[in-house]
Amino acid sequence: MPQVPITMPQLGESMAEATIVAIKVKPGDKVSADQEIIEVETDKAVMGVTTPCAGEISKIDAEVKGTYVVGAVLGYVEASEADAARFQKRAPQAPQGEGAEEIPGREEETAHAVKTQNGSGSHFQVDEAGLPPIAAGSHFQVEQGGVLPVPASAKGAGYLSPRVRARMAEFQLTQADLAGVAGSGAAGRVTIKDLENFLSGIESQPAEKPSAIRTGVADAMRRSWTRPLATVGVSVCLDPVLQDRAKRDPKPGPALYVLRALALALAEQPNAAARLIGSRAIRSDSIDIGVAVEAQDGIMVPVIRNADKTPLADLTNRYTEVVDLARRRRLTTEMTSGGIASVSNFGTFGLDWGTPIPLPDQTILLGLGAGKKSPTWSEEKQQFVPTTQAELTLSFDHRSLDGGGAGRLLKRIVELLQDPAKL
Repeated sequence: MPQVPITMPQLGESMAEATIVAIKVKPGDKVSADQEIIEVETDKAVMGVTTPCAGEISKIDAEVKGTYVVGAVLGYVEASEADAARFQKRAPQAPQGEGAEEIPGREEETAHAVKTQNGSGSHFQVDEAGLPPIAAGSHFQVEQGGVLPVPASAKGAGYLSPRVRARMAEFQLTQADLAGVAGSGAAGRVTIKDLENFLSGIESQPAEKPSAIRTGVADAMRRSWTRPLATVGVSVCLDPVLQDRAKRDPKPGPALYVLRALALALAEQPNAAARLIGSRAIRSDSIDIGVAVEAQDGIMVPVIRNADKTPLADLTNRYTEVVDLARRRRLTTEMTSGGIASVSNFGTFGLDWGTPIPLPDQTILLGLGAGKKSPTWSEEKQQFVPTTQAELTLSFDHRSLDGGGAGRLLKRIVELLQDPAKL
């Protein structure tokens, strides 16, 4: 019977590859059209690969924990003549774009093949394809076709020779990965010898390939840190929030009160969340607020749309739904994109204070610390009374917002939290 290939689909606009986390079928299984047969993990979520047509699974080439580029063939379905006519069996192709282009300095790097270990030195050896074989246990993986896909974030930086940049590209290293390497070259530059010594040193250490979500978080934080970030904070009494919460059903969590207060404050002060891009300050036409949720091996940030126009009572069920989806890694790209600010409730870990980092495409991130009973002076009673206090921290891009603007925004958020009826 004719065979139709099962290929890695483009599951997101920026997706280039995905990692297999589960295979639900085996050769010989009958399948229907658009049946989910493979679960894959990207840096955004866990999603499903479906069958192109009905038939019988002929072969599964993919392996769990393997990473495959968009378009890679994962297996084949034995299909009818009619279905097969709609598809053309094709072999896996090497990744296109930057990952497939010749890396500058390749000839020079190949000529600089490192000797095989014979009691001393590194045991990286360049093969016929010009790439070093990967040691067992290493998280560096050569894709089909002998090409290491090089993401746009792994181009290297200044003060590195073409040979060093080419070697870094082969192992998908960024300059941040070499932060602990003391350069022996002029002005402290990292030389090819420094890099090879570094690679030799880490090769013998236990290693594993990080998950897609961990890689995504790392890349986002690296890009965020290219901006001048600052953090300010203030204490807030949570007693009014806790009293209001006790009267509601369903009961919103304190973080949702904070999210709603942030949304209303930004609606009044929209310039606070404007993004500085080139010579323009870009303002969003809607107040969409993200909420940081701890997922397996990383953080997901689902976005609550129009949070300033939706009353707290109506937000509660939506908030619960997206948090649950985030914890199960079932968010779509649309659910995590387009936010102008986010809220992080690090108080759930018992932390009083934190300096959370805003996402690269957002200007501010509001953090909520743990609520704790503290003695507070009451002018009315002329004595100390117990209150539940928590710390609010506002991290922001200092190019777009100054300390005064951040302070006024925090002050307004505190005022709203002291009068939850307005939320």
